[in-house]
This record gives sequence, C-alpha cells and structure tokens, in this order.
Amino acid sequence: MNLRTQRLIFVADLAGVFLFAIEGAQVAMQARLDFLGVLVIAFLPALGGGIIRDLLIGATPPNAIRDWRYPALAFAAGTLAFIFHQTVRALPDDVVVVLDAAGLSLFAVAGAEKALAFGVHPFIAVLMGGITGVGGGVLRDVALTHVPAVLRTDIYATAALAGALVMVVAQRLGLAPRWAAALGAVGCFALRMTAVWLHWSLPQAAG
Repeated sequence: MNLRTQRLIFVADLAGVFLFAIEGAQVAMQARLDFLGVLVIAFLPALGGGIIRDLLIGATPPNAIRDWRYPALAFAAGTLAFIFHQTVRALPDDVVVVLDAAGLSLFAVAGAEKALAFGVHPFIAVLMGGITGVGGGVLRDVALTHVPAVLRTDIYATAALAGALVMVVAQRLGLAPRWAAALGAVGCFALRMTAVWLHWSLPQAAG
C-alpha cells in the first residue's frame, strides 16, 4: 500500500469515526444510558465496521487496536456529545441524516479502498465497503436490542454498496484513487439523501 493510499484511507476513516461516534452517542443518550454506556455505543458504530473489515481481509491487528488515535477520537467525540448533550439533542433530524450519510459515504469508500490495497478481488472489495459502512451500526443496534436499522431503513446499505462500486469501477477505468474515492463518496451520499427525501425503499414481501 503506497503512502498516498494510506493517507486517503486514514483521513476518510478518521472523519467517518468522528461522525459515527457523535451519532452513536446521540442514540445512546436517547436510550438514557450513563456516561460509560454512551462511550461504548459511540465506539461501536465508529469502529465496529472497520474492525470487521480488517479481520476479514487479514489486516490484523485492526486499526482500532493498532492505532490509538482511532479509539481516542471515538471516545473524544462521545465525550463531547455527552458534555454538550443539549446541543446534540437539539440538532434537527435533517442535520443528523446529513451527518450520517456523510459518515456512511466516507466509510464505504475507505473500506473498499483498503480491501483493494490488500489485494482483495474488486467484487469482494465492494462488499467490504458496504460492511465498513453499516457493520458498526448493526453492532450498535444489537447492543441496544433493536432490530438493526440497516435491515429496515430506506436505501442505506444499498447506498454504501453503490458508493463502493462506483469507486472500484472508477479505479478500474484508470481514475486516480483520490478522485475515484471522491466520486464514490458523492455517489453514496447523493443516493442516500435522495432516498430519504423521496422516501425510496427496497421492495418487501407482500402480505
């Protein structure tokens, strides 16, 4: 993995960690958890997907364990959300949706890019992008005994997979990694936000 690719993954990962940790802390406070509970639930969506990805592609130990900056940022974001809980709780739903879509986009492209850097087949790299984007949220929901949002939210995991697919295809067509990542992130974000605004959802079994 060259230095430029490492930096791209690192920046996208940290940005996604911060956004998802804030969102996780907000969910934890809505569930009336104490400070430790808030930090745990902030950690899970922020780093859970990346840990699952790293274990699956053989990037061990995972970044969340090898690099102290990842958990430190997640806990710092959770602490800030706890301290300024009134401000966080007062955030409009539209802002929360935008932040969540941004975090999803960053994780989707970072996950796919890292999988490619470890020599994973492009098809599997797309799946790794999806897992990175939604895996932590699944762990969060399971910890809170909720049905995982990814299984019932309109066009969520699909958006992550689409963004990862755009990035992988763009790279295969010769686009520079940073531009391919930007294109994939924009695609994921645009699809997720459009699905929210237009109330798109995947079909369900009738009756």
